[in-house]
Amino acid sequence: MKRALAFVTLLALTLPTVALAQSEPEDETKFDPSVEWDLHTWGPELKIGPIDMSINKAVVYLMLGTICSIALGLVLMRVRRGRGPNRRQALGETIYEIAQVQVAEQGLPTKAIGRWFPYVATLMIFIWLVNMLGFIPLPLSDERWDIGGVSVPTFAIFAATSTLSVTLALALMTFVFTHVEGIRENGAVAYFKSWIPDVPKAMLPLIIPLEILGQFMRLISLSIRLYANMLAGHMLILTFIGLIFVLENVFLAVVSVPAATAFYLFEVVIVVSIQAYIFAALSAIYIGSAIEPEH
Repeated sequence: MKRALAFVTLLALTLPTVALAQSEPEDETKFDPSVEWDLHTWGPELKIGPIDMSINKAVVYLMLGTICSIALGLVLMRVRRGRGPNRRQALGETIYEIAQVQVAEQGLPTKAIGRWFPYVATLMIFIWLVNMLGFIPLPLSDERWDIGGVSVPTFAIFAATSTLSVTLALALMTFVFTHVEGIRENGAVAYFKSWIPDVPKAMLPLIIPLEILGQFMRLISLSIRLYANMLAGHMLILTFIGLIFVLENVFLAVVSVPAATAFYLFEVVIVVSIQAYIFAALSAIYIGSAIEPEH
């Protein structure tokens, strides 16, 4: 039975490909999932010198994520006096405990938790919500449908964190805060001297550039890790669904839809939370290591 199913699946995947290879359709336009990451300006362009401040769907998703983060805090963290704990409060306390125990206390020295806990906790919640919004079909696509003469945006899934500029901006905040806090806590000379390990002086010309490069690699690792994971997940989902259109065979839905669903659930249940946690935890570790370089 398994061999028969594998054979049928192989035929479903190969026969349309052979048929398309033998034909040359007049319309060469094919389904391309990568166009989902072409960010088109909504409304007038807003540029400040070389900086483009125009609104596009990535910006809208970030705004929506900001609103949801504020709403989540107001709904879960505000408790009326005189009332016992309920499920809403329990959920808020669980999120708070994860942010404090698993993120802040693991990466920050005790004296710095009060100062930097709000930042790393906000990072974790904000990134989680933006990631999650990326898997909810919303009418925020650049494509339009005409319904009764009215142009209406189509429903689509898009994660702002699958855009490198977004993750790089988030990583840049941590990068700047890390070095600002390291200089504030230790002084500029002592902080930059802490980058240099105790090695023979003859090795310093080689070690110093590597240590400086390592500091910038933190910026790259933070941004690329989040960007690549979210981009790959969305690409896989759209590619599996797109096989139906690319190969022009509706029977592929039997294979592609369950596969896309499996990747969708994997991303929503596991990847979304893990990536938010890792970004916040590494931010705490980097800031903590700048405050106490010897550790």
